[in-house]
Amino acid sequence: MPTDPSFPAAPAIQGCTPTLPGFTCGLDATLRVIAGKWKPLILYFVAQGGPTRYGELRRSIRNVSDKMLIQQLKELEADGLVKRTDYKEVPPRVDYSLTPRGQTLALALVPLCTWGTENMEEVTRIFAERAAWRAGAD
Repeated sequence: MPTDPSFPAAPAIQGCTPTLPGFTCGLDATLRVIAGKWKPLILYFVAQGGPTRYGELRRSIRNVSDKMLIQQLKELEADGLVKRTDYKEVPPRVDYSLTPRGQTLALALVPLCTWGTENMEEVTRIFAERAAWRAGAD
């Protein structure tokens, strides 16, 4: 497949070579950890202000169901990215914070957030065209 000579090639990414059975490369491992519609957003919002209560996350991440948010938080905790602190109080008080490894992953997501912000208008236009095409295809 020819490449456009006016567009610079992506730089080689260190660590993106097969290392362990079951993973294609480091990117594959990363994508498996953040797989799911909500995990990157959870990491983003927990990274914003330190310990974050469940209700704050629920309000920040629109359209996520309670069941899905709880499931994704449990998976992030099991993966060692999020720490859940239960204060054993009545009424219940639980908050979530990033582990040191979770903090490094949250920092790695910053360029994706920047890209999304810079391209939001174009992405919105493309998604609107796609929705219109699908509606016409029905």
